[in-house]
Amino acid sequence: MRFIRVIIVACLLTGCHWADKPQTAKTIDMYNQTGDMVGTAKLSEDPDGVSIKLKIKGVSPGFHGIHIHEIAKCEGPEFKSAGNHFNPLDKEHGLMNPDGAHLGDLPNVKADQDGKINNEITADGVTLLKGNTSLTEKGGTSLIITRDPDDGMSQISGNSGERILCGEIKGNQHEKDKEKPSDPTDMEKKE
Repeated sequence: MRFIRVIIVACLLTGCHWADKPQTAKTIDMYNQTGDMVGTAKLSEDPDGVSIKLKIKGVSPGFHGIHIHEIAKCEGPEFKSAGNHFNPLDKEHGLMNPDGAHLGDLPNVKADQDGKINNEITADGVTLLKGNTSLTEKGGTSLIITRDPDDGMSQISGNSGERILCGEIKGNQHEKDKEKPSDPTDMEKKE
């Protein structure tokens, strides 16, 4: 009983914000179209945005497009459930577009001859913390890798082909619980 009192007093003195501590790093699992986990993406807060370290296997050699999408939902095989590119600033698509780019537009990544992607890229202008450009608020976002490279200009997704890999970028558990509908049929009505 004495131990519990000590914990309560310590909690009162420190403000008990353990659950509210912002996450500045997280690892997400990446899945292919058949639902197999094929690697991870380690995200961490960076002065310019969010650093993304990819360790993925089982893709075709060569360049692939990679984008952050607006919904944290990876339903295969097409991953259309992830919605469009993350674009809270209402820009045009493409890293080379003078009217762009979406915040979800990222530089292409290369798979080696064994089909492995081991790259680090930065998603400029986004955050894992709170705010309009947060990847984890409002239910989160998704990281998608496409079959072909993004050409950097074509609307709306750079002619990058089908979505072949997906990983969900979600916030802390207590944030997710707040956003769940009380009635499971509520979610179906929104779709």
